[in-house]
Amino acid sequence: MVSPVLTSSDVLDGAASSPAALRRFLHGLPGVDQVGCEARAATLSTRSIKTTSKAWALDLAVSMIDLTTLEGQDTIGKVRALCAKAKRPDPEDPSCPRVAAICVYPDMVATAKAALGSSGVHVASVATAFPSGRSTLDVKLQDTEDAVAAGADEIDMVIDRGAFLSGDFSRVFDEIVAVKQVCRRSTGQDAHLKVIMEAGELVTYDNVRRASWLSMLAGADFIKTSTGKVQPAATMPVTLIMLEAVRDFREATGRMVGVKPAGGISTSKDAIKYLVMVNETAGDDWLDPEWFRFGASRLLNDLLMQRTKMTTGRYSGPDYFTLD
Repeated sequence: MVSPVLTSSDVLDGAASSPAALRRFLHGLPGVDQVGCEARAATLSTRSIKTTSKAWALDLAVSMIDLTTLEGQDTIGKVRALCAKAKRPDPEDPSCPRVAAICVYPDMVATAKAALGSSGVHVASVATAFPSGRSTLDVKLQDTEDAVAAGADEIDMVIDRGAFLSGDFSRVFDEIVAVKQVCRRSTGQDAHLKVIMEAGELVTYDNVRRASWLSMLAGADFIKTSTGKVQPAATMPVTLIMLEAVRDFREATGRMVGVKPAGGISTSKDAIKYLVMVNETAGDDWLDPEWFRFGASRLLNDLLMQRTKMTTGRYSGPDYFTLD
């Protein structure tokens, strides 16, 4: 945990005052005990919950999903169909909550926005040369601007992992700040910024902690594990480190930041494990779609199958719900 005497000014102003100060701050963060972190994550994954709590957890997990399609073969029809599912995940059960958001490429934002209407489901768009982040800053900012102009409520940006791994933390910081600026709208309804760290390329848990703090210092509204295009994607130990980071960041600064594990979470059992970890690490304030999301394309159907099992006593076939 970060020192309790650390103030908001120390964090937000001191660490960002110069490249050297930022580097000192990030390298001064406590190192991650790999064995302890993995053991803690494993312990949390063994927690059992009661039947009534499981029903609540399934609905909560549905409401936290960023239903995602990020493929070269995406079509207008596919995005519209996904939006229909986002609004009414189980057509036979009106009590099933809607998902949190649809996540698409920038050129599909307008299609998703029109299809979702006033449903309350947000439109998230990846940007900044997703998934590699290998482009010039001008291109990244234009990518973001196009998505925001088309109506994106949320922007999922990727950090420059090459710059981060070479120790150029200030470059990564400045890019996040610049993208955050583009997310600001004159209407006051700014697009929320999710910063993707691509943990599978950061190599160490210490780097995950540093990237988490760097992203929050630069203004991230959410920190996100991965693009889903690199393995390993979301893991419980990595998400545990990020949850500890947002908890400590709020204690130090008073500002709350969300967490989004993405990629590889496909079963209800795994989703519930993550919710237990959220509750026991960051606290129940984060048990809300405003502060915790699942980036997923396959998870929703398994959650729907489990909900049906709990209400009818039998499993639906795997083809009962539409494939995403």
